[in-house]
Amino acid sequence: MGKNGNQQQQQGGKTAADGITPRAKDYGQWYLDVVKRGDLAEHSNVRGCMVIKPHGYAVWEKLQRALDDRFKATGHQNAYFPLFIPLSLLAKEEEHAAGFAKECAVVTHYRLKAMDGKVGVDPESKLEEPLVVRPTSETIIWAQYKNWIQSYRDLPILVNQWANVVRWEMRTRLFLRTAEFLWQEGHTAHATEAEALEEVRRMLEVYADVAENVMAVPVVKGHKSEGERFAGAVDTQCIEGMMQDGKALQMGTSHYLGQNFAKSAGVQFLNKEGKLEYVYATSWGVSTRLIGALIMTHSDDAGLVLPPALAPIQVVIVPIYKTDEEKSATTAEAMAVADALRGKGIAVKVDDREGMQPGAKYYEWERKGVPVRIEIGPRDLEKGSLCLVRRFVPEVEGETEQEARRRKKSFVARAEAIDGMPAMLAEMQKELLEIARARRAKRTRIIDTLEDFEHFFKEEGGGFAWVHWAGGQAEEEEMVRRFETSIRCIPFDDQLPPGAEGPGTCILTGKPSERRVLMAKAY
Repeated sequence: MGKNGNQQQQQGGKTAADGITPRAKDYGQWYLDVVKRGDLAEHSNVRGCMVIKPHGYAVWEKLQRALDDRFKATGHQNAYFPLFIPLSLLAKEEEHAAGFAKECAVVTHYRLKAMDGKVGVDPESKLEEPLVVRPTSETIIWAQYKNWIQSYRDLPILVNQWANVVRWEMRTRLFLRTAEFLWQEGHTAHATEAEALEEVRRMLEVYADVAENVMAVPVVKGHKSEGERFAGAVDTQCIEGMMQDGKALQMGTSHYLGQNFAKSAGVQFLNKEGKLEYVYATSWGVSTRLIGALIMTHSDDAGLVLPPALAPIQVVIVPIYKTDEEKSATTAEAMAVADALRGKGIAVKVDDREGMQPGAKYYEWERKGVPVRIEIGPRDLEKGSLCLVRRFVPEVEGETEQEARRRKKSFVARAEAIDGMPAMLAEMQKELLEIARARRAKRTRIIDTLEDFEHFFKEEGGGFAWVHWAGGQAEEEEMVRRFETSIRCIPFDDQLPPGAEGPGTCILTGKPSERRVLMAKAY
C-alpha cells in the first residue's frame, strides 16, 4: 500500500494539489481552492454569506481561545448585547452612522403572512421604528452604559463580546469579506483620556502578540490615516500583515473614541472632584478575516498550511497494511502512539478509515494543513521506528520539488519521535514566522521618488513601500486612483525598518515630511 501511495503521487503531475490552481497562475482562484479543498468554508444560499465548516470553525475556536485568554488576563469580561439596533440610536453619532450607512441591513417588519397561497411580508406588521442589524455595537452598548455609569467608582468598564455582525458588502470573498461574519468587539469606558489611550495600545499589542506568536504572521503596528480611520473615532491603531501576493491585509484595529459616543449617548459620571464629566471610550476588534490571513500567509500550491498552534489536528497517524494481521498490529501501534502524544498535550487523530488507500489519506490531510503525518507500516514495527512527514520545510534556494519532498520525510526511533514531537511542532511554528518575515523583507522597499514607487508597483509586483508623506485625504485618493495603493498605517517609531528614519520629502506633493508611512495595495 505504501508503494501504491508513491505511485499516486507521481501519476501525471496529480499530487496533493490536485484541484488547486497554482498561486502564480491565479492567486485569487488559488485562495478559493485552498478554502474549498481544505474543507474550511463554502458559500451559502444567502448572497455574500458563508458556511464555516467544522474544520474551519475548529481553527476559529483555537483563535478565539488564544484571544479570549489574553482578554481575560488583562481584566476584561465577556457579555452580550442585542443583534438589533434602533435606527435612532445608530443615528445619534452622525459620523459613525454615515460611515456605516451603505452597509446596513434594516428590519422594517416583524411578521409574515400567507396571501393568495404565497407567503409574504404582512403589511400590517410594520415596525414603529426600523431596526438595523448590528454592523458594530458602539451605539447600542453605550445606550446601556448610561445605566451602568454614575460615578468614577463605576469605571473602568472592560467588556468584550463574541458575536456576528452584518455589513452588506457588494463584493465578497470567503473569510476576507462577507455580508455576515464572526468577530469579537471590545468596548471599554474610562475616567481619563490617559487610561483610554493606554487601553487602545494594550489591546493592539494583544492582537500583535496573537498574530505573530500564534498565527505566525508578522505585522506592522501603527495609526490609521484620517481617511482610513474608523467612523466616529479620534484615532485608530492597527496591525497590518503582508500576504504572499504582496498585498496588505488589515488584521485588527483598536480605536480611541474620545468622548464622542459618551456625548451622543449622554453618558456622564461624577469625577473625584464631584464634577460631571463625559466618559472616555475605546473599542477594538478582530474577525474571521484572520483565517483568511492564515491561508494567504502560509499555504502553498498543495493546499492549506496551518501553524501548529492553531491546527485542530497537529498530528495525524496513518496505519499501513496489506493483511488483517498487519492491520491489527499497525492500528494498535497507531493508537498507542496517539495516546503517548496526547499525554504530551498534542492534538492527534488516527486515520483508520476502511476502503481508502493511504495515498488518498495523505492528500486529504495535506490539503487540510495538518502539520505532521506519521505513517506506520509493518517495517516500521520491525525497526521500532516511526515515519514522520512534515507538511512543509523551509525553502532552500535551487532545490527541486522532489528534493524538498525528501526533506519532509524522516524515519525516527519510536521513543525519540514521541519525545521530540513537541519540540518539532514548536520549531515548525517558529519556521513559519521566519519564512513570512523573509518573504515580507524581500517585497519591502524604502522609496523616495514617485518614479521608483510607480516602478515598484507596476513593474516589480509591489509589496510594502515606506514613503515620506505630507498629503491630505484628496492626495490619498489620488494615490488610490493612480496606483491602487493606500496608506496602510503611520507606523509607531519602533516599527520603521533600518534606513527609514528621519524627515524627508513627500513623494507626491514635494512638501517636507516628518516621517514615513507604509503604503501598499490592500484587501
